[in-house]
Amino acid sequence: MNTRKTRLLARHRRKKRLTLLAALPVLALIGFWGGVAWVPPVLLLAWIAHEAWFSDHLFYAPDGDYQCRFGSHAEILPSRFVDGCLKLLDDAKSPEANDTLLLAIRLKSRVLGRFLDPAILITTANENDCQTFERGANGLRYLNLTGFGEALGSNKGGGLRLSGQHCHLAGEPVLWRIPHPDYRQKRLFIVAPHADDAELAAFGLYSSAKEAWIVTLTAGEIEAEHYRRMGFSPTEAARMKGRLRAWDSIAAPLWGGVPPERCAQLGYFCLQLAAMRAEPEKAIPSREAGLCDTRVFRRCNRIPLPSDENGIPSWKNLLADLRELLERARPEVIVLPHPTLDPHPDHVAAHAAVIEALQATSLPTPILLAYANHLHDNDRWPMGEAHQGVALPLLIEAADTLLPFALVLDAERQRDKAMALAMMHDLSPPIPQKRRLRRLIQTLLAARRHPPYGENEYFRKAVRRHEVFFYERI
Repeated sequence: MNTRKTRLLARHRRKKRLTLLAALPVLALIGFWGGVAWVPPVLLLAWIAHEAWFSDHLFYAPDGDYQCRFGSHAEILPSRFVDGCLKLLDDAKSPEANDTLLLAIRLKSRVLGRFLDPAILITTANENDCQTFERGANGLRYLNLTGFGEALGSNKGGGLRLSGQHCHLAGEPVLWRIPHPDYRQKRLFIVAPHADDAELAAFGLYSSAKEAWIVTLTAGEIEAEHYRRMGFSPTEAARMKGRLRAWDSIAAPLWGGVPPERCAQLGYFCLQLAAMRAEPEKAIPSREAGLCDTRVFRRCNRIPLPSDENGIPSWKNLLADLRELLERARPEVIVLPHPTLDPHPDHVAAHAAVIEALQATSLPTPILLAYANHLHDNDRWPMGEAHQGVALPLLIEAADTLLPFALVLDAERQRDKAMALAMMHDLSPPIPQKRRLRRLIQTLLAARRHPPYGENEYFRKAVRRHEVFFYERI
C-alpha cells in the first residue's frame, strides 16, 4: 500500500542508509589513525546510541508548532499563571464535567530534553498527571487538562500547577473549552476494523456506556508467524489466528459489560478492505488463510447477518451487513477510525464503509466520534508511560480542523482496560529479541519505563488517563 506512512517510513530508512554511508569515511579514518581495533567499539557505541536516542519513528522536525484548529464550537476561557499555577480569571465561565479542556502553550526542551523525554507535570491538591512530548520539542503544544476543571476555578481548587521536566514553558497560555454532552448516556456503535481496535480506542467509553454495540469488520488473520512457530503451516497458522481473534472480538467485550448479543464479527479479511472497495461486486479472498468465505470466522456470532447466506467477501456484502446492524442498533453515537489521522488502510476503508452504509439507511444522523490507533508521523503517540494523560497528536497541516473529545478514565477502569488488552491474542506474543534489547537500552540510558501488563507497545500507548476522540460531520 502506497500510503503516506509507507512513504514516510521509506524516507526514514533512506536517511539512515545515507547516514551510514557518510559514516564510512569517519570509520576509515579511525581505523587508519587509531588502529583497526578501535572500529568495533566505536560501531558498538554508535549502535547503542542509535537504539537509545535515535530509533523512534519520528517523521517530522520536533522544533515546530503543532497546527491545531478547533472551529467555532470551541471557546477560549480567560486564564493566566499566578505564582506558577494556572487559574481561570474571575469572569471566566466555570467548565462543566463533560467539557474537554486543552491548553495551548509553548514548550522548549532543555539540553537533557534531547536525550530524555520532555514532559509537563500537572499537579493539584488532590491528584496529578504527566504528559510527555517528543525529544527536542520546541514549539506550540496542546496539553489535555480534561478532568481538572474544578482545580482551575479561581475560587475552588486554587489553580493547577504546571512544571517542566527536561523542558520549560514559555509564552502566554491559551485555554480552550470544548463542550460535549455525556456520550456514555447514548446508544454507542463501536466500529473496529480488527479485534482489539475497540478496546484500544474506546474500552473506557463503551464499558461505562448505557448501551454499546461492537462490530468488528475483519478477522485479522494475517501475519501469523507466532502460530507458524508452533508447527502450523502458513495457511493453518492464518486460520488459527483468525479464529482466535474472531473469538476475542465477541468474548473480550463481555469484560466491559457488552454481551455477545450486541457484538458482531463480520469475518472479512485483513488488509483486503481497500481492494473490496475498489471492486464492490468482486469476492476478495484472504491473503494468507486460503479462504474466500467469511462464514469461517462468524461461528461465535449471536446475530444473523445478510451475507451469512453466501459468505462472499465483497464490499457489497460488507455494506449490507453494516446496514442491517445499524438499523438493528439504531445508534445515537458511532465510534469509528479517523479517516486522515489513522493511516492504516483497513481503518481508512472501515470509515468509508460505515459512512456509505449509514447513508443508505433512513436513520437519524448520529454523532460521529473518530479515533486514531496509529499515526502517520509518530509511532510512539501517545508518548510517555502508561497511566499518563494523552496530549493532542501532531497536526502538520494548518488547514486541518479537529474538535477533540477527551474522556477521563479512573485508575480502576485503566486497569480493567489493561486486562481487556491482555485477553487479546494478537497482543500476547513475545516481542522480538531485537526490540527487547532496544527496550532494555532505553530503560537504562533514556529513563523509559514499560508497564507490567504485557510486552506489546499498546499496553503503554492505550492504558491511559484519557481516551481521545474527534468529532466529525457527515
